[in-house]
Amino acid sequence: LRIQRQARIYAEMILRWAVCAAAAAVLTGCQFISAVDSAAEPTDLYTVSPKSTFDPGLPDVFWQLAVEVPVAAANLNTGRIAIAMTPTSTDYYAKVAWTDRAPLMVQTRIVDSFENTRKIVAVARESIALRANYLLQPDLRNFEAMYYYGQPPIVKVRIIAKLVRMPDRQIIGVASFERCVRARGDKVPLVVNAFDQALGSVIKRLVSWTLSTPPPRPPSDSAPYDIGRYRNPQNAVVDTENCPVGNDTSKVP
Repeated sequence: LRIQRQARIYAEMILRWAVCAAAAAVLTGCQFISAVDSAAEPTDLYTVSPKSTFDPGLPDVFWQLAVEVPVAAANLNTGRIAIAMTPTSTDYYAKVAWTDRAPLMVQTRIVDSFENTRKIVAVARESIALRANYLLQPDLRNFEAMYYYGQPPIVKVRIIAKLVRMPDRQIIGVASFERCVRARGDKVPLVVNAFDQALGSVIKRLVSWTLSTPPPRPPSDSAPYDIGRYRNPQNAVVDTENCPVGNDTSKVP
């Protein structure tokens, strides 16, 4: 009798374990399906355009240029479209994204814009095995829509660039380019248009500065490094336009 009672207890325990295991499996399956559904949510993708019109007076240059992927902080090194509700916070629009990580997208548009000038022998991404005479190192400091100035938001794009002579890796130019554009409405497509305008203006100035800074001919032993010109902090370029000054947004178009 005692053996039968123990056998019945063991059978009940096994049954309880089986029920618990089945419940856990069902719960895990539900969580998996929920995660798949979340990942499958529709995402609208956006991009920006390269510049195609430039000053015809830009010099023709006979050197080759490599463009590095812009350095960016972690909050901008993403495919999500960044917004700033306060000066010290970063958020992102829901269910929308850039077609690539922002630094890669900006690098592509910089290369495209150089090609559109038809003023340079060759330009390519730094990852390609190009024997470049110069290396452009962009730093993407701002690439967000600022809401703390009110709605619609103001898009701010700022790139700090270094132009490096190869192969001795001497920095021959440093410049900062900054543009701000207020979106025409608080809708994502309108904000993306503001990104396109601000970045396009920055890239246009960046391309013009890059083509005009070195001599038109490739560097050689007959063209030594001009320390007095290139290492003078007074020669650094700071090019800003239409951005707020403190709380004053009157210059933002």
